Parts: sequence; structure tokens; C-alpha cells
Amino acid sequence: MTLFVDITPEEARGGRPGAPRAPGESRLRSLATRVGLPLLSVVVFLVVWQLIAISGIWSETFVPRLGTVWQAFVDMSTTHGGVRGYAGYYWWEHLYMTLRRVFAGVVIGVVLGVALGLAMGTIGWLRRLLEPWLTFLRALPPLAYFFLLVIWLGIDEAPKITLLALAALPPAAVATTTAVSAAPIGLVEAARALGANSREVIRDVVVPSALPETFTGIRLSVGIAYSSVVAAELFNGIPGIGGVVKDASNYNNTPVVLVGIIAIGLSGLIIDGILRTVEHRVVPWRGKV
Repeated sequence: MTLFVDITPEEARGGRPGAPRAPGESRLRSLATRVGLPLLSVVVFLVVWQLIAISGIWSETFVPRLGTVWQAFVDMSTTHGGVRGYAGYYWWEHLYMTLRRVFAGVVIGVVLGVALGLAMGTIGWLRRLLEPWLTFLRALPPLAYFFLLVIWLGIDEAPKITLLALAALPPAAVATTTAVSAAPIGLVEAARALGANSREVIRDVVVPSALPETFTGIRLSVGIAYSSVVAAELFNGIPGIGGVVKDASNYNNTPVVLVGIIAIGLSGLIIDGILRTVEHRVVPWRGKV
């Protein structure tokens, strides 16, 4: 004789029968996972860094102690010995100038890239004409053509913003082109059968279907532009975090270099978080259809 035992999902997972997990408990567990694990990884990294610095395996010029890095941060935040911050500017003033340059370059690059991708995705001959140039530009490291921009545009803001725009343009253009080309043929044909003209098809069918991948391209554009900040601020980059990193590296001032790197990385994380929030609001159907 075969016996069938009725068990609850909680019992199957090893929990107590008849004790479903409260919604509040699930949210707390999820929050602890999302916040606790990243914090734990940061703490472990800092502990390992401090142990290496204390051990003396490498010179403090290469691996400074956390206290030395903190003192560099304090010095960049205050006026000490008659010196205001670093090179006459506080660290947030350097960061503001960098963010302003990145914002200007990314806006120009993303707007041109999305418009170009939309055109290339809908016009076949234009895609075949311009795609090799986009691939060529995407393969170039920004530092390779920055010196040419300096020769053409001087050492003021123009070459910096142009460099960031050129770095941001290819990812947005390629992502948008691919997304537009992959628009559902069935929806496009259905819209045309209902009397929609080409402009209405692009506006009501192609663009909404391309938005998720376009946002991915925009996030990639921001990341690549941000990673090009040090190159963009190679000349006349102060005030600017990239300029601070470059200037401090000339004097082996590792603590200041680390402060600059941390400022760039944390602000990049915040910007990416903002972009994700905007994406969830603008494209709420992503991953659900």
C-alpha cells in the first residue's frame, strides 16, 4: 500500500509546518542581502588593505594605510597651512567640475548617438555606410585621439567635452541601431495594416520596443565617458578629479590618488543608480513581456 503525505511548501524547505514567513521578514531578509553583502565585501577589502599596509610587504608609497588616506581626504576638504584643499580647490569643487564636463559630453554624445542609431536602424544603406566608422571609433582608446583634439581645439574645455562626447556616442548608437533593427515585425506590419504611416510606426512601435536596449546603451555610454575622465583632464584638468589624480601621480602622492579614485567610483555608482531608477520608470515593462 502506498501512502501519500501532504506537506506544505514551508515543510518542504525545512521550515516549521503552518508557520508561513511574514512579508516583513522577507523584506528584511531581502534588504539585508542587498545592503549587507556589499557592505561586508567593502569591510573585508579594507581590512585586507590595512593588513597589507601594516605588514610592510610593500612601501607605504604604494599601499598607504587607511589613516593616511583619510588624512588626505581631510586635507582636501579643509584649508591647512594656508593651502585651500588641493591646488586651491576642495575635493567637491574638483568633483563638480568633472561632473559638469561629463554631463555636457554625455548629453551631446548620447543625443547624437540615439538619433544616429534610430536613423541607421531604419535606413539600411545609412547603416552600411556609417557602421564601419562607428566600429573604428569604438575601438580607439580615448587617449589615442585626445592629443589630436588638443591640437585642433586647444587646452580649454572644448577638447575635454569633445573627448567625452566621442567616447559616449558609439555605445548609444550601436545599442539603438540593434534595438531598432530588432523591432517586432508583426507589430510593425499590424500598425501599417491599421493605417499608420512610417512616422507613426517609428513613434508608436519601433521606439517603445527599442527603449530597453537604448537605456542599456546610455548606461554604457555614461560608464565609458566616466572612465575617460582622467584622459579628458590630462591637460589643464584642475579643477577636476581626473586632473587631481594625474597631478598627484606625478609626485607619487598615492593617498590623494586613492581619494580621487574613490570619489570617481562612488559618484559613478550614484549616477548609475539614478539611471536605473529612471529606466524602471520610463520602461516599466522591461523583463515583464
